[in-house]
Amino acid sequence: MINLLNSFRCAGAGIIYCLKNERNMRIHGAATVLAVTLGFICRLRALQWGLLFITITVVLVAEIINTAIEKTVDLNTTDFNPLAKTAKNVAAGAVLAAAFNSIIMGVIIFGPYVLSFIRR
Repeated sequence: MINLLNSFRCAGAGIIYCLKNERNMRIHGAATVLAVTLGFICRLRALQWGLLFITITVVLVAEIINTAIEKTVDLNTTDFNPLAKTAKNVAAGAVLAAAFNSIIMGVIIFGPYVLSFIRR
């Protein structure tokens, strides 16, 4: 049981590290707060909340994995290496894909509410 609690503590430390040290993670965190706030304002239904949280989680996980890859690459080489560059670019591309997906999901989830508000 102590090992399990220690695992959770270490995982939490990783998330906190990303929030403290990674600008893009803070941006994603702010977007998360905005999306959840809008969700309450729009009174989303259960399925919409589920889709919203899956979308948010995918972006945050992608950013955390990107950070892990960047730090691992930095640990293994201080010289320019085209493979290191590729690893970092591919990881950043995964975050970008997740972020684009979140924009599309935001339009799908919140679009009808925005249109309804505009039509009033």
